[in-house]
Amino acid sequence: MPTRDTPWPTGTPCWIDLTIADFDEAAKFYSTLFGWHVEPGAPEFGGYAVCTKDGRDVAGLGPRMDENQPLPGWITYLATDSLDATIAKIGEAGGTVPMEPMDVGDAGRMTLAMDPAGAGFGLWQANKMVGSAIFNEAGTLVWTENFSSDWERNKAFYGAVFGYSFGDMSSDEFKYATLDFDGRPCGGIGQIPGQPAQWKVYFGVADTDAAVSQVQELGGTLVDPPADTPYGRMAGVKDSQGHAFSLMSIRAA
Repeated sequence: MPTRDTPWPTGTPCWIDLTIADFDEAAKFYSTLFGWHVEPGAPEFGGYAVCTKDGRDVAGLGPRMDENQPLPGWITYLATDSLDATIAKIGEAGGTVPMEPMDVGDAGRMTLAMDPAGAGFGLWQANKMVGSAIFNEAGTLVWTENFSSDWERNKAFYGAVFGYSFGDMSSDEFKYATLDFDGRPCGGIGQIPGQPAQWKVYFGVADTDAAVSQVQELGGTLVDPPADTPYGRMAGVKDSQGHAFSLMSIRAA
């Protein structure tokens, strides 16, 4: 079981969270689908819940504070060892940081940012909470990727801010690359013309088809039917409140 107890290297996708309108419904959906333990968090943090699996942190669920608060979907957080330095690089590279950095108790510091194409993402500077403490297992985060209509510009942005190199996997039909550190991928970046820029999240499952059926039984919907790929059987779904995510089968090895 891959676990981590120390802060993730700068640029690594290290956390994901979701702001929802109906907390109880989301808690039921994700705990049933992924085996998470979900309880409302402390009032001083707005009831934000740190969801756990096998006793380790996997994701966050945050209740919407008012009905006018936007619901951006699953947000990917990238690790940083210096929030202020990374914020400065984001501005220099053409991104924006619309939210003032904030301390989250003694857990760490965070903010939200946007890349030049308009995809939102978070930044996390760990203190006592490293972020995802279990990963690449069924019911946990296994992959994240950035999509926009301006692949080259976003590659330049993320490379300048986080120091990625790129494992180009493009073909005549699509443009896509892995985000690499020391030759090892930690995420992906691709081009999808005509769609809003976004970060997508993938959760591991033991059986993609069975997980899709369970999503539907829980009130969610199928977006992209299950399909075999070299990296596992994948499907795109939405939860019972309409938030999109993807499923990816985990190899036994």
